[in-house]
Amino acid sequence: MEQTIRLLGSGRPAEDAIRQAAWVARCVGRGDTAPLSQDDVSALAATLHSRTYERGEVLFRGGAATEGVWIVQRGRVELSAGSGRRRAVVQVLRPGDVDGDIQHLLDMPFPYTARAVDDSVVLSLTVEGFEQLLSESRLARRWLSSVAQRLATSQGRIIGLLGRSLTAQVARLLLDEAVDEDVLLPQRTLAAMLGVQRPSLNKILKDFERRGLISVGYAAIHLVDSSALLDTAE
Repeated sequence: MEQTIRLLGSGRPAEDAIRQAAWVARCVGRGDTAPLSQDDVSALAATLHSRTYERGEVLFRGGAATEGVWIVQRGRVELSAGSGRRRAVVQVLRPGDVDGDIQHLLDMPFPYTARAVDDSVVLSLTVEGFEQLLSESRLARRWLSSVAQRLATSQGRIIGLLGRSLTAQVARLLLDEAVDEDVLLPQRTLAAMLGVQRPSLNKILKDFERRGLISVGYAAIHLVDSSALLDTAE
């Protein structure tokens, strides 16, 4: 994974930081790849700590060592890299999404800052609790399989972009990053993830919008015709 992250760095330092953070953010447990089911969460209720975060409140900051594993129970949490005018959102966590496990297993600091988009409830599992959970073979195998699947999927996405036109790369990225047909990432982040300048991306997005494939809003892109986008990505 570290080698892949190094390969991603090819532009200006700020863009490289965004691309690296986005790579790790893509490895967050989402949907079917999340390691814990609702039954698991209920069974671990005694060791999971619940906390409510108000809108705008920070869960953890980039550069900090992980203190455990985070599971979004309600609301949304954005992951962002950089600060000030260079700040860019690289992922939005939704209920059921998991973060912190890969950082802990690789002994690496968080490459992004987590901030509540809405009033949110987040469950946390301490490092000690996580280690104890991994000592139980049934859950340990499921969790490690989840990590492997997330890493393989993220790496597969990058490999799938190689050798394709920028138009096809943009279409594939939009399909990969969409949740319920919405991509809640600003264009600056998408451009950094592709290693291109924002005007180049904007030109393709305008063409997609003209063709009725997407609709572009503020820091969000809605997929209008996913099937046509998929054809474009092939």
